[in-house]
Amino acid sequence: MLLPASEGTHVIDTRQTKGLIAGHGRILVMDDEDFIRELASVMLQKMGCDVALAQDGQAAVAIYQEALSAGNPFDAVVLDLTVPGGMGGKETVRQLRTLDPNVRAIVSSGYSNDPVMANYARYGFCGAVKKPYLVQEMSQVLNAVIKR
Repeated sequence: MLLPASEGTHVIDTRQTKGLIAGHGRILVMDDEDFIRELASVMLQKMGCDVALAQDGQAAVAIYQEALSAGNPFDAVVLDLTVPGGMGGKETVRQLRTLDPNVRAIVSSGYSNDPVMANYARYGFCGAVKKPYLVQEMSQVLNAVIKR
């Protein structure tokens, strides 16, 4: 059986969206690399999130505290595990927990063999996402952490 040819054009989207969950909420991303911060920002905004950025743990704590004081807290924070010459994710999450025991923190690293990535809950994190970021993985981790 033959089907008649169409006179119109049809666009087929071949991008994989399997597992992609639309985002929402306010997310704070801390990473020492400008490129990673910008990549995360664009990715999260396209998912539907409002994003704030920090280049190290001290800046992240200050931004988080300001938002908390203003009554506009973050729904989640993504913290780079290693910040050369600055405060990394482990110390940052400890300080954030003193400000807000219910902080929803996600550890991020390109070093998947680091014990913090494998046992993130032991270090005060609610989730982990490895770099380079994959939009599907980021959306799934964020969704799970925010819905806790």
